Amino acid sequence: MGHGHDHDHDPHAHGHGDHGHAHGHGHAHGHGHAHGHGHAHGHGHAHGHGHAHGHEHAHGHGDHGHAHDHDHDHPRAPLLEEGAGAGKILFFDAFSGVAGDMTIAALLDLGVPLLVIERAVAALPIDGFHLHRGHAHRSGIVATSFDVHVEAPQPERTYGSIDAMLAEAPLDPPVAALARRIFRRLGEAEASVHRIRLEDVHFHEVGAVDAIVDIVGTAAAIVHLGAEVVGSPLPMGRGFVKARHGILPLPPPAAVACLRGVPTYGVDLDAELVTPTGAAIVATLASRFERWPTFAPERIGFGAGQRELPDRPNLLRVVLGTRSGSEEDLGSASHVVLEANVDDLTGEVAGHAIEALFAAGALDAWAVPITMKKGRPALTIAALAAVPQADAVATALLRETTSIGLRKIPVARTERPRRITTVRTPYGAIRVKISEGPFGPPQIKPEFDDCAAAARTHGVPVREVVSSALSAAKG
Repeated sequence: MGHGHDHDHDPHAHGHGDHGHAHGHGHAHGHGHAHGHGHAHGHGHAHGHGHAHGHEHAHGHGDHGHAHDHDHDHPRAPLLEEGAGAGKILFFDAFSGVAGDMTIAALLDLGVPLLVIERAVAALPIDGFHLHRGHAHRSGIVATSFDVHVEAPQPERTYGSIDAMLAEAPLDPPVAALARRIFRRLGEAEASVHRIRLEDVHFHEVGAVDAIVDIVGTAAAIVHLGAEVVGSPLPMGRGFVKARHGILPLPPPAAVACLRGVPTYGVDLDAELVTPTGAAIVATLASRFERWPTFAPERIGFGAGQRELPDRPNLLRVVLGTRSGSEEDLGSASHVVLEANVDDLTGEVAGHAIEALFAAGALDAWAVPITMKKGRPALTIAALAAVPQADAVATALLRETTSIGLRKIPVARTERPRRITTVRTPYGAIRVKISEGPFGPPQIKPEFDDCAAAARTHGVPVREVVSSALSAAKG
């Protein structure tokens, strides 16, 4: 995590990317990668990993699938399937703070497949870098480490250009929506510190790549799990850090601005414990903050920071667990239904509002015709959202409709476990969603967009492609 980073927090040269790559790693990987990129971050984290452990590399853009796994010495628990965290709590235990690279490392260690991160990053129009997963020892704990190695010159990127890129990239809509919310929090923090327009916030060339990968990768991992995120209060280091235009206090001003409303506490350590990117991620993801939630731990992951700290292991612990019965009895809900009655929306505006609710992270959204007082015809615009996304969906509902208020109804949701598989048909590869569980025969549903695209390509009715995909899935 790069505590004590020499961060360049000037908005025109941000190296937030939490990684501190002063890379002459000394990893003893056996790969001959002496990545001496010297990323102009000035972070000076001479990684001190001491790991002779097995590293995986995925290469930037168009080449992401190559995660050369040399990890034989580290048996891993089974990977977590999509939706493995539905109805559960994912606790970020940030006793040494949080950074973007530590977050992805901890989620990988927990069991999120590296492929989930790679696929999301591969959807972005950026290249000239590769991803690196390794291991680090901290106080005898073997943790996962994660790095973005930049190998080619990068353009300077503004918040406006990054947000547009995320909006246009072929990412899963919930991943794009979550990544844009995290980046917006980071951008707004920088804009407030430097008193400039949000769109004009500049990110340092390499720092932008780091932050984009960390934020998009984290969003993909969180959507893959589907758990409610709970955060611990965050430790704030002290001291100063050298930036391009002068000395800045720790914690960095942008990190503090990201943490509005988040509980923090001071620690007696001259170090940057919470980076701006780490702050934006946790502040956006967590539905609440507490020392330790009431839940039963099931899976644990450790993500390593980039340097040794004198008084604590430089790790982020993430714990996935089930809610306790008592919490459920108190009416704690995994999801929320948000709804508003409006009597002055046209059909087009209602349709646009529903699209905006999905973009904000709603799992479902709909409109129901109703009759209000004095016989006025009206609509109820409603959405279902997981608790962590509820506030963003509520904001979208108020922003995109004429309502001046809304209802929040906590609900519990029973879900069939689901998985996505790809089947071969005469019309090409089609993704199929299979929902199982103790609820009778599985539900099998081909992805309609895949079927529609194949139907156009082959000049056949879409129902033919759907039928073919169903047969292949059942066979």
